[in-house]
Amino acid sequence: FRPRILSERSIVVQAQIRRIVEHERSTMDGAAAATLGRTAARGSLRKGVEGSTKGRTATRAQVWRGKAAAATELVLPDGVYCERTYQTVRRPTRTVWAGNVPIGSEHPIVKQTMTTTDTKDVAKTVEQVMRCADAGADLVRITVQGKKEADACMEIREKLFKYGYDVPLVADIHFAPSIALRVAEAFEKIRVNPGNFADGAKKFETIDYEDESAYQAELEHIEEVFTPLVQKCKKLGRAMRIGTNHGSLSARILSYYGDTPRGMVESAFEFARICRKHDYHNFVFSMKASNPLVMVQAYRLLSAEQYKHGYDYPLHLGVTEAGEGEDGRMKSAIGIGALLLDGLGDTIRVSLTEDPEYEIKPCSRLAELGMEACEKKLGIPEYKEQKRDFTDFARRSGALPEQREGDEVDFRGLLHRDGSVITHVSLDDLKRGERLYRDLGCKLVVGMPFKDIASTDSIFLREVPHVGDAESRVHLKRLLESGMGVLAPVKELEKNPLRNAVAIVPLKDALARANADGTIPLPEGAGRFAVTLDGTESEEEVKGLKGLDAVMAIFSIKDGVSRLHASRRIFDIMALNEDMTAVVHHIIFNGADKEEIALVGGSEIGGLLVDGNGDGVLIESPDFGPEFLRLTSFVMLQGSRMRNTKTEFVSCPSCGRTLFDLQEVTAQIASRTGHLPGVAIAVMGCIVNGPGEMADADFGYVGGAPGKIDLYVGKELVQRGIPDEEACDALIQLIKDHGRWVEPEAVEESSEPVAA
Repeated sequence: FRPRILSERSIVVQAQIRRIVEHERSTMDGAAAATLGRTAARGSLRKGVEGSTKGRTATRAQVWRGKAAAATELVLPDGVYCERTYQTVRRPTRTVWAGNVPIGSEHPIVKQTMTTTDTKDVAKTVEQVMRCADAGADLVRITVQGKKEADACMEIREKLFKYGYDVPLVADIHFAPSIALRVAEAFEKIRVNPGNFADGAKKFETIDYEDESAYQAELEHIEEVFTPLVQKCKKLGRAMRIGTNHGSLSARILSYYGDTPRGMVESAFEFARICRKHDYHNFVFSMKASNPLVMVQAYRLLSAEQYKHGYDYPLHLGVTEAGEGEDGRMKSAIGIGALLLDGLGDTIRVSLTEDPEYEIKPCSRLAELGMEACEKKLGIPEYKEQKRDFTDFARRSGALPEQREGDEVDFRGLLHRDGSVITHVSLDDLKRGERLYRDLGCKLVVGMPFKDIASTDSIFLREVPHVGDAESRVHLKRLLESGMGVLAPVKELEKNPLRNAVAIVPLKDALARANADGTIPLPEGAGRFAVTLDGTESEEEVKGLKGLDAVMAIFSIKDGVSRLHASRRIFDIMALNEDMTAVVHHIIFNGADKEEIALVGGSEIGGLLVDGNGDGVLIESPDFGPEFLRLTSFVMLQGSRMRNTKTEFVSCPSCGRTLFDLQEVTAQIASRTGHLPGVAIAVMGCIVNGPGEMADADFGYVGGAPGKIDLYVGKELVQRGIPDEEACDALIQLIKDHGRWVEPEAVEESSEPVAA
């Protein structure tokens, strides 16, 4: 995945052009100045569109780059998007007040959720808001789609006050400026979506604005429609969230930028400029996407733009349509956690396809992680980061193991090109035979293990079975013969040699023992070696890694050292040294539950994977067996847009607009289609944001009307008004019609007795 986005140099050109425009406007009349500004914007900022417009856009950009160069020396900025890349320091912001709740860097991170009830059902909505507040929600959002819902909001607010609940309420507004004005009388905060507040329903058409007046007319229309809400919020002291969604950008933004993070930022800034024009500053930004990589990149660009312009508005973080269960928590942690560890984020929501009160626990834990990191100033000694580019995504692909003459097993299976999973296996696990093979994701053929699409690539043994343990060693031999690697500490292999194993050696020891050709003396029978780094290595030691014959570098960061920052430093040194050794992130959990592993692992390792830094993961926990550790590792890789081993579900968290039981339907669809790796299915309760909210999906299952489902292929509506009871079958047929269906494989029954 590589999102299309302007380069840092293009962003700089934009800033230079802005200064030229401002200077030349001062010497022109109003009409000429407006034309100049629009022409410059199109020439410098417009994304290169495929086909006939590409050359024309490039020509305009060259003209304006020439003017910029002639007027002033071009100086590339430092690319600041956070306070420090080597330490977690909260980005300073102003305080925005939503009722009695302050949002900003001087206050704790605010936790919020959203109701799933029909807003017109006042009693149920009030009851759900109270449950959310009791669970710890600081803010609760409620969908308000029409006049009846707006009228109900008045009563909802009054009843909550009556019951002693003063939790601020947020109105979720799409397509309805007049409704926003009405509900601002009752609620403390208004969320507007720049992609549809003034533009109406999305049509996904490309507009070529050759007529400058047409583009300006749209901006003027936005200001005309949006200004009354700005003035009312200012008068009443209401807060606002300018909440861009990746999938619901306006046709105007899509035509200039495509559905890119850069377009998301500009979409929000169009509305922010109107707020600032009217001296209204009680607002926050959000840049939500269902893809954590797009989401992280958009927030970083937004933050960089705020630094550039001197803005200090708080950020609301969230991965939209994250899903449910461990997948939803992991995906949210990858996006939200990565930003929090950079000191970005002042209020968060974890969007799960579950009852809203269940969002608060993971939301609270992520907020806690972010606050603790800022309070402790989590990080490492200062260094100058030189290679990571936050404006663009490019995955670092480490070198894969090669087969050599004389090898007894296939070492190429140690790692996988799309992202590797290494699973910890204990001595007890090795006694379980066929059960272990299944836990590692192997297919069984007459009891023998064979690698499958979601099999562990290699296993990690902290202890090696004694040479006399014939049973365990037979299982290891079978796994090795299947192409699965076996890794173990060098000292363990010296005590109990294991043929064709990979010896794990600390980097410092490997450098001390290395031969001129980069090899090191190995224990008897070992076929390769890997090195471990704990984050405290010197620059020279990290540079020495390139000269070793190691099949991988395992980042086992030392307790008390910041994993994110120490790993960034090592990757930077490796990049400067052009070292492409494959890197596996190793994280250990003791006494953690499943949710903690997803949230902490997603934040710390996901925060590196979103930059393309890492080739695999090794999650170790004595509290869980190989199956959970393997599956969690694959969830992390898939959430980081690396290796797909199962169907990707983009499911909205439900709200008052939802036209069916989202949790039940999502579970039903997942049970029948969850075996399709590489296929993405969106399950959406309604079409409020347009099919763009399914930007990452191949197929869409969308509530079109009560009891009726619409089916999409990409963004194209292909079947309308299918009865609920027939819709799942119709979806499966649609997948088959497009050649993406495979039948689930039969599972060979175990020949071993099941333990009582």
